[in-house]
Parts: sequence; structure tokens; C-alpha cells
Amino acid sequence: MKSSTQKRAAARLAAVQALYQVEMEATPMASLLDEFHRHRLGAEIEGDQYAQAEVAFFDAVVQGVTARRDEIDALLGERLAEGWKLERLDKTMLQILRAGTWELLARADVPTATAISEYVDVAHAFFEPREAKFVNGVLDAVAKAVR
Repeated sequence: MKSSTQKRAAARLAAVQALYQVEMEATPMASLLDEFHRHRLGAEIEGDQYAQAEVAFFDAVVQGVTARRDEIDALLGERLAEGWKLERLDKTMLQILRAGTWELLARADVPTATAISEYVDVAHAFFEPREAKFVNGVLDAVAKAVR
């Protein structure tokens, strides 16, 4: 049995992947959630075993980011270095930052340090350490503003 911490970590990673899919393909929410519930969360795909994820948490992150995207993007935009725009960010990086920002905004039950470190871990799945430090810095600035 996977621990709830591992299931949440898997949910966060899957949520970033789902948000990326929405960004790139504009997949309707109902179809997206159904696809992830039936075929991705805890499934085996091309020999890779996907971790069991906390489905309710996955849904909350994906739906929450989607519902509050403008608010989240405004918060993120204010915390990027001068001259940087969200459009310049790698699409995966943007989804990591959006998900982390939503969690800091909407999930007071998740400690600030936990939310930040979990999304830094997600960043490590896709990027080099330098980019993971960027995620840490931006989410830390968001946390100071919203918590």
C-alpha cells in the first residue's frame, strides 16, 4: 500500500501532465479527467508503471488551476524577473508553477514548505537542478504573498 504522501506526490505529477495536455490540446475537462482516471493514474503504459495517485487531490488541482487560472497567472506574472512574461516560460514549467500556486492559494491544509518542495520534486522530473531552483524561488515568493 502506497503512503498518502506518495499518492499525493503522484497526483501532483499527474496534475501537471494533465494541465500540460489542456494547455497544448485544449482537451475538455470531463474528457481529460476521464482519460486520467481510466488510463493514467496507477496504470501501466508502454511498460512504465504509473504510481497510484490520490484521485480526489488530482481532480482538485486540475480543476482548481483551471478555474483560477487568471488569478494564478497574475500572481505568477508579478513574481517573475523584470522583462519576463509567462509566455516565455516552458509550457511544462508554467504548469508546475500554476499547480504550486493553486495549492498555496487554495489548500491551507498543506504546509507551505510541503507544497513548495513537492513541486520542486515535480520540476526535477522534467528539468535540471537550475530550473528546480527557479520553481523554488517563484513559489516561495508566491507563498510570502498569499500565506
